[in-house]
Amino acid sequence: MSRSILILMSILITNVSLNSYAQSVAPFKLGSFENNDRNFVGIVLDDNTVIDIASANTLMPSDEFVAPPMDMKDLISRYESGLRDRIIQIINNVTAMSGNDPVYVHNVSNLKILPPIMYPKTMMNTALNYTEHALEMEDVRDDGVDGSAQPGIAAAGNGRPGGIWEPETSDRRWNPYMFIKLPSAIIAHGEAIQVPKNRTHIDWECELGVVIGKTAKAVSPAQAPDYIFGYTLELDVSDREGRGDSRYGSDWLIGKSRDTFAPMGPFITPKEFVSDPTNLEITFLLNGDVMQESNTNLMIHNVFEQVVYASNISTLIVGDVLATGTPSGVGSARNPPIFLKAGDTTSCTYEGMGTLENSVVGSN
Repeated sequence: MSRSILILMSILITNVSLNSYAQSVAPFKLGSFENNDRNFVGIVLDDNTVIDIASANTLMPSDEFVAPPMDMKDLISRYESGLRDRIIQIINNVTAMSGNDPVYVHNVSNLKILPPIMYPKTMMNTALNYTEHALEMEDVRDDGVDGSAQPGIAAAGNGRPGGIWEPETSDRRWNPYMFIKLPSAIIAHGEAIQVPKNRTHIDWECELGVVIGKTAKAVSPAQAPDYIFGYTLELDVSDREGRGDSRYGSDWLIGKSRDTFAPMGPFITPKEFVSDPTNLEITFLLNGDVMQESNTNLMIHNVFEQVVYASNISTLIVGDVLATGTPSGVGSARNPPIFLKAGDTTSCTYEGMGTLENSVVGSN
């Protein structure tokens, strides 16, 4: 059976099981927050109400004790072994209440939103994973795109990395191109992207983040959905000016991993509430103007294939994040180019995931 058929089957089976799984509880998201100098993991209802899991767990009666999560990674690792059931109990209890909210229920506007995961051990991003984005970047790059006459399709004679990516011979897509983005670049929803001193070509890439739910090593296409916990958003901020010389080609460290270059959040949506991650609407606004508008169905390599590829290079663990590429509409590809500057506001939205908003400031 071909890899493409296995992937399709896994998507269909996963969607059926997740849809029935999600029917047992109203959709919720999960986030990390600060309140009065105390950090906690919270349940997010309607993107507005936050329930402090640890406080609710202490104050709300339960027949069986479940230790509250210490952080988001701990929640993810114990989600299927009691924490999900306890979260549902807490939600049902809160929604059944009348009168004033208990002390463990907050309006999100009264909290400081933190990055949902502080911090992933590994953060991988996928470059040029939408054909239209690959096309628009041909005029920006000076070295061509994979040597191919058709972006997304491998050039004649290109090989496959053995033991990592070995699709069927009829699969003419180019190999995925993934790179490491340092977790130190992460900031939260509402925090400011900082334009580095003397750098003026700072670009945006609005991306869907895949949150890994358990240790993943050499995952097969059929297994890939099982290793995903949920989804978040990442704004992959990019410095397009490069290092200033041509030695060794592109400098991904300077281009992608500067401080504040990875806004993430605002929350994580568990996969049970995402019926089809391969068909989500995408919108990116700069100062209220639409710059990117697309759909995840236009990815060259879907989210499951990226889990396969990444896990066959490096073992992924709970809380690791894969950012899955951006569609067309980035600033550097426009005529004239548009780059981020102090005073700008960014807004990255994926259908059902919420909206990641950040301001832009100059260097200190």
